[in-house]
Amino acid sequence: MGRRPVWQGYLKLSLVNCPVALFNATSGANDIHFHMINPKTNNRVRMTPTDPDTGPIERADLVKGYEIEKNRYVIVTQDELDAVKLETTHTLDIERFVEATDIDRLFWNDPYYLVPDDKSGIEAYTVIRDALEKTNRIALGRVVMHTRERLMALEPRGKGILVYSLRMRDEVVDPKKAFGGIPSAKPDHSMIEVAEKIIEQRAGAFEPEKLEDRYEKALRDLLRRKERGEKLVVSEPPERSNVIDLMDALRKSLKNEGRTRPAANRVRHRAKG
Repeated sequence: MGRRPVWQGYLKLSLVNCPVALFNATSGANDIHFHMINPKTNNRVRMTPTDPDTGPIERADLVKGYEIEKNRYVIVTQDELDAVKLETTHTLDIERFVEATDIDRLFWNDPYYLVPDDKSGIEAYTVIRDALEKTNRIALGRVVMHTRERLMALEPRGKGILVYSLRMRDEVVDPKKAFGGIPSAKPDHSMIEVAEKIIEQRAGAFEPEKLEDRYEKALRDLLRRKERGEKLVVSEPPERSNVIDLMDALRKSLKNEGRTRPAANRVRHRAKG
């Protein structure tokens, strides 16, 4: 794929296995990154590890430590970390198969591409991929990655296998706890009906090719103008709206949506009616 894999090992289904490599399915290569600059010299500032007692220290001399209580650490060497090996360090062993709808979206994490890592394993890889497609199931397995064992969800995607890491139970905040302070009172039914109509007017297909980060686009424009030495005009932030009559605001929104939605949507809705 031209990129460095984040994990390499074996995909295993019972007694069938094949060498595979896991690659990130997303990229931050086009993200804007800033550096810390000293405005007096225009030099980039380098962050140097510093011991509060002895001063600067080389990164190569640092070791990993786990804080067991304030200012008390257990020091762990790389050899000791390497000794903590599970089978999943090198093997993605499929444990079970589930329906995609059984996995709460709260648990889905990062996407990856799983590809064959050697020609000798292509046949076994395609057998597993096609079996997943025909049974319409998600395969679950575990793999050690970034010093943690992760539960992985595998599904067929075109000629390959798409993999999502799944969050563990202790990583997900219980929704009941998060939403516990929201009152149980129900809003007026007529208001909900107006809101439903607004939703229907804005309904459409998901079109990822049209998605863009508008903030990053504006940021790139700002940087280009700064580079050319243009004088920048700072716009005033929008005023916060103060809705007094919610039903009136909903009705005005509905009326406004009817005027501004694309003509293609209007035709589609008339056809449905």
